[in-house]
Order: sequence, then C-alpha cells, then structure tokens
Amino acid sequence: MIGERDPQALARHRIGRVKASQADIARALTGNWRVEHLFVLRQALAMHDDIGRHLAECDAKLQWLMAKLGQAKVDLGKAPRAGSKLRSEFDVRQILANWAGVDLARINGLAATTVMKLLTEIGPDLSRFANVMHFCSWLGLCPATKISGGKVLSSGTKRSANMARQALKMAAQSLWHSGSALGAFYRRLWGRMDKPRANTATAHKLARMVYFMLTRGEEFVDKGQQHGEEQQRQCSVSASKRRASDLGFTVAPSAAAAAA
Repeated sequence: MIGERDPQALARHRIGRVKASQADIARALTGNWRVEHLFVLRQALAMHDDIGRHLAECDAKLQWLMAKLGQAKVDLGKAPRAGSKLRSEFDVRQILANWAGVDLARINGLAATTVMKLLTEIGPDLSRFANVMHFCSWLGLCPATKISGGKVLSSGTKRSANMARQALKMAAQSLWHSGSALGAFYRRLWGRMDKPRANTATAHKLARMVYFMLTRGEEFVDKGQQHGEEQQRQCSVSASKRRASDLGFTVAPSAAAAAA
C-alpha cells in the first residue's frame, strides 16, 4: 500500500467502527497530492512507527521485570479465559499482588495500572515511614498550614510532582460514579467543598488504605454505599447530640426514627 493514492483503493481499508461510508471516505481522499504535504505525512508516519517500536521495547522490558517480582502466591480467585483481555489484566494484577503481598486493586478506584504506578514509586516496603501520617505527608496529601501571629494564612496542600500522589488523585476522580462506600464518601465531600479539595481528601483516604494494607497485610472489604451513608448519618447524629448537650439540651429521636 506504500505510495497508493487511488481514493477507492484506500477507502476499502475503512475500519468497521468508522461511521462514514466508504464513498464518503473516498471523496475525502480525493484532492491534490502536494509534495510538501506528502513529505510531512511521511515524516509523521516515521515518527509514529518509531514511537511504537520504543513502546514495544518498554512493554517487553516491563514484562521481563515483572516476571521476577513476587514470592508469595496471593489468591485472586478464578482466572478469566486464557487469551482474553481480562486474562491479561488478571495476570498483571496477580504479579502485582504477589509482589506486594496483598491485592491493592481490591480498593475501589485502584485499577491494575494505578497499582503498578504506586508500587513502582513507593515499593511494597513502607518501613522507612514512621507512620501513616509521615507517608501521607511525603505524598503531599496533608494540609501545609501556615500560621503567622496566631492567624491561619493558608491550609492547603503543598504543590508536588510526586507520581504516586498524582495516581491517587486520578483514582479518586474515578470514584464519582462508584456505588461503593468510597464513592459515597467522595460525593459527600463534593457536596460541601469544591471538587479539588474533595479529590485531595479522597486521595488522602486512599493513601491511608494503601499504607495499612502494605504494612499490616489487611484485606480491603467494600461494605457498600449504604453502609457508608449510614456511618455518616451516625456521625452526624452524634455530633448533633454533643452540640445540644453543650447548650444544655437533650436530643431524643422521634417515634418514626425509633421505629426505623
């Protein structure tokens, strides 16, 4: 096909997903084949092929490195059918779980690619961090409060190019439509603050989960959106009772609430 300029011949290679008909594509390919345009197109194709070659080399090197990772076998359940796209994702997830000792992809919002970014940045051993607060501070997900003369000047998080931080913030954004407890948590925060702050707070919560799973070997169990909403309701009720008690009042549930 190199050097082919016949519009009808080129249009026959239309991909089935393209909505335009073969005739429409042929009309779009009909025109003047100017020398400078062909030169630019040839250069662009060469760069595309060269980038593809480098990506293939990176994928091969990554597969070679990942094959050496992990000792313990983490049970992820039944594997999908061999040769399917789900099977390739499952294999990557299995390698990462064996390396970390736990399956971080069980956390809502953390896909296998996100877990790979996290583990390549922080590794499975977090013993260099004294506690979870040090870990979250290193990620730049803790408020950097600035106080002068007893007055709080700012309390936002510091700017950071940390790749693990960016991966967690991207994972937090994906929870907007999630029916999990984490999804309910993210939407609840977004209802009372702006989106960037809600995203950072949710990424901070994800970071804490990652830390405890890697350091304690805990398994993540999603209790569902309803459990998260009920937990928040109980916290609101407790806070209301404390405020009423400070003012000298006693809060009692209504008959309908008590029956529920």
